Amino acid sequence: MALRFLAELFRSRRHRAWLVAGRISVCLCLTQAIASAQPTDPTSRGSSAAYREDQILVQPKSGTSAAALARFHDAQKGKVLRIFEKIGHLQIVSVAPGETVPGLVAKYQQSGLVEFAEPDYIGHVMAIPNEQNYTNGTLWGLNMIEAPAAWDVLSSASNILVAVLDTGVRYTHEDLASNMWTNPNGGGHGLNALTGSNDPSDDSGHGTEVAGVLGAVGNNGKGVVGVAWRAQIMACKCFNNFGVGTLSACIACLDYARTNGARIVNASWGFAPGSLALSNAVASLRDAGIIVVTACGNSASDVDVNPVYPACYPLDNVVSVAYTTRADTLATVSNYGRTNVHLAAPGEQIYSTFGAADSGSFAYHTDTGTSFAAPYVTGVFALMLVGYPGENYRQIINRVLSATDPLPSLAGKCTTGGRLNARKALTPIRLTVTASAGGGTFQLRVSAATNLACVIQVSTDLAGWSPIFTNATSASGIFDFIDPQSTNSALRFYRAATSP
Repeated sequence: MALRFLAELFRSRRHRAWLVAGRISVCLCLTQAIASAQPTDPTSRGSSAAYREDQILVQPKSGTSAAALARFHDAQKGKVLRIFEKIGHLQIVSVAPGETVPGLVAKYQQSGLVEFAEPDYIGHVMAIPNEQNYTNGTLWGLNMIEAPAAWDVLSSASNILVAVLDTGVRYTHEDLASNMWTNPNGGGHGLNALTGSNDPSDDSGHGTEVAGVLGAVGNNGKGVVGVAWRAQIMACKCFNNFGVGTLSACIACLDYARTNGARIVNASWGFAPGSLALSNAVASLRDAGIIVVTACGNSASDVDVNPVYPACYPLDNVVSVAYTTRADTLATVSNYGRTNVHLAAPGEQIYSTFGAADSGSFAYHTDTGTSFAAPYVTGVFALMLVGYPGENYRQIINRVLSATDPLPSLAGKCTTGGRLNARKALTPIRLTVTASAGGGTFQLRVSAATNLACVIQVSTDLAGWSPIFTNATSASGIFDFIDPQSTNSALRFYRAATSP
C-alpha cells in the first residue's frame, strides 16, 4: 500500500553536535460487557463463514433519526447491546428468537436506516502449535534481527503502552509481571471482552507467548527476553481458549486500547470475510496515531488474492507481517502478498513465555507461525517510539520498513522484500561535513539506515526550515550533497530528517 509520511524535525535526545566551518554552520540535529457465546463447534475456527447466531453489527447511516432506528430495532425485537461512539456509532444488536442472522442483516440493509449491517464473524489466532535460552541460541530470532546491536542503542520502552489483543496474558508470569500495565481507573491489566471484566487472564497460552516475544523482561536472569526489555503491556482478551473470537470482541478491545492510550496494537489473528465494522475500528486507531501490527496468516496463500483482515486493510497504520525460518527464508506455510504484506520477521520455533505457569518448565513454550513474527515487529516499534519521540506513526513505520534486510525468498512476496532488522531501524540519521568542495562550499554526508529516504533542510535562523535536497541512502547507508548556494549566505544551518 502506498504510505505517506509527514516531515518533522528529527531530534535525538542522545546525539546533538554543532560544527562551524568558515561561514557555514552545520546543524547536526540527530536528529460495556459482551456476552461470551462460543461457537457450537470449536473446529469452526477454520470456517471463514462462521458467525455468532445471537447478534449482528449495525452502523447507522449519517443523519438517521435515532428514534426511527429505535423503532426499527423494536419491530425486529432486537436489543442494542452496545454502541461504539467513536467508531461511527457502531451498534451490536441482538437477534430475536426465531430470527436468522442472514434474514436480520437483509432487513437492516433494506431499511434505508443503516450504512451497513453484517454478521458478527468468527476469526482465529494465527499460530501453528509446535512442540536456556538467549545465550544457547534458543532465542535465535533476536540475533537474526540484530537485536543485541539494537540494544546498544536502546533496550527499554517503559513509557510505551502496547496492547496485545489475543487470548489474554498470564500477567503473573515471572518474565512479564513487572512489564504489565495497570489501569489507573479501577485496576486490572486490561479488558476481557468475553466476560466484560478487567481480568484478561490467558486460558490458551497464545497471548502470553506473543507478549513474551515483544516484551519479556530483560536482564532479570529468568527464561527469555523480549525485543523491548521494558514496556507497558496491556492485555486485551478477545479470543477464547480455542483461539476463537468474534468481530465484536475484537472491536471492543480495539476501542479499549485507543481509549486507554495504547500506542501500538499487536493483532496476531485474522478474519477471512471482509468487515466494514472492523475496518472502521482500525481506522479509528489510525486517526489516533496508533500503529496496528498484524499477522498475515499461515496458509501458504497470496493474501493479495485471498485476503485476510485486518492484515489487508489499505490503511497506513497497518503493518502486515509474514514469517521466516531459521535459514532466513520465507516459511513455506507463511502467507505472503506483494501489495498487502509489508515485511517478514522470524516465526519458526519461537521460544517464549507461556500461560500454563508463572515459573518453571511449564512457563515457557516453543511455537511457530506469523503470530510470533508480528510481535518482533511490535517490539521494535515500541523502541522506535522512544528513540524518535518527535516523529509520527507514518514516519516511524517508514523507518522500520526502510531498514529491512532484503532476502531473495521475499522478493515479490512483500512490499519491502525484506526481513526486520532492529539495528538498522534504530540507527539515527547523522549529518556531517566530509570535505571542502572549493569556492567556500562543503560536502555534506547523510548517514542512516540503508535505502532510507531523507531530506536535507536549510535555515538561516534556526526558526524557518526549507527543504533543498531529497535522496535515499545507498546500500551502504549514505549519500553526499553539496549546496551551491552556501557561498551566497553569511550563515546557513543544515539538518537531515526522514522524507515526507
